[in-house]
Amino acid sequence: MKVGILGGGQLARMLALAAQPLGIETLCLSATTDTSAKPVSPEIIRDDNSPTQLQDFTDQVDVITYENENIPLEIATKIAAHKNIYPGATALKVAQDRLLEKKCFTQLEINTPQYSAIESQQDLNDAVAEIGLPAVLKSRRFGYDGKGQFIIRTPSDIDQAWQTLGNQALILEQFIPFQTEVSIIATCDQQQQIKYYPLIENNHQHGILRLSRAPYENLQLQQQAQLYCQRLCTHLNYVGTLAIEFFLIDGQLLANEIAPRVHNSGHWTIEGADTSQFENHLRAICDLPLGSTASRGNSAMFNCLGELPPINDILAIPGAHFHDYHKQARPQRKLGHITLNTDDNTLFNSSFEQLCPLLGIDSIA
Repeated sequence: MKVGILGGGQLARMLALAAQPLGIETLCLSATTDTSAKPVSPEIIRDDNSPTQLQDFTDQVDVITYENENIPLEIATKIAAHKNIYPGATALKVAQDRLLEKKCFTQLEINTPQYSAIESQQDLNDAVAEIGLPAVLKSRRFGYDGKGQFIIRTPSDIDQAWQTLGNQALILEQFIPFQTEVSIIATCDQQQQIKYYPLIENNHQHGILRLSRAPYENLQLQQQAQLYCQRLCTHLNYVGTLAIEFFLIDGQLLANEIAPRVHNSGHWTIEGADTSQFENHLRAICDLPLGSTASRGNSAMFNCLGELPPINDILAIPGAHFHDYHKQARPQRKLGHITLNTDDNTLFNSSFEQLCPLLGIDSIA
């Protein structure tokens, strides 16, 4: 079995690493030569001017997946005419457009913040009057890690928000003063059987994930999140690993967005779950039985942004694991992650407190 991966970043890298013990080969179609996946997987450098390259790539593999949802929809559609691509084009289309995403939540009775489509400044004025302030103006496409967003706190911010983002399709969303952010990751196989990972608590800085901890133990919220996952997977005829990010407010989950792929908040599963999100994604798209998603004690995942900490300092801490993405350093770029896993609560807390200052993170109770 050979899996084609659209993309060559760190998610492709971790998929390729998870494929090797299963005897699965990988081939990445990458945009550049300097990729994170290059040391662990063969790759083809994408030539957008080549009319045959995509077909050549498709012919060399048995099934295709992707590491991010920003690949052109027409590419996924072309592939689907000749080869299985998972997740399918429907899931990709919904995840690429925040308005379609919110409409999907509404259709499936998944609680989400109030929202309105914005196509003109008058639309924005009307939506602010309806939704109220504060509110968040967002680009409908290509927003990630806090990009393409403007928080409107007062009426005087409206003009600046429009001047900043008004040259594209937009959505205005209700600002949620959430207690915390959580995510759920699930994998759905080709028979629509779903395995759920435990809820994950996430902390962001400047719109970028810095820290995830699992499991976030709350049976009621776990059941609610799993129900939402099940509705989405059924509606989208989903195959593969899926993440849903939620705001938690007043004991209820409000869906923020979905990711039709393996997800940053699930990196803890590499050491912290019986089967990682990457392995289960491969099992699903290759029509193999899914593995257990049970957690192995307590886990934390720290993103390393802009620079990697000294490896000796990290590995000296009990339960810590070092993941280097082999990427060139630049400010705020994800260069790697550190995971912490142990079933000893006292040891976990001690190691967590040691890791936080090494990674420039204030200890979060």
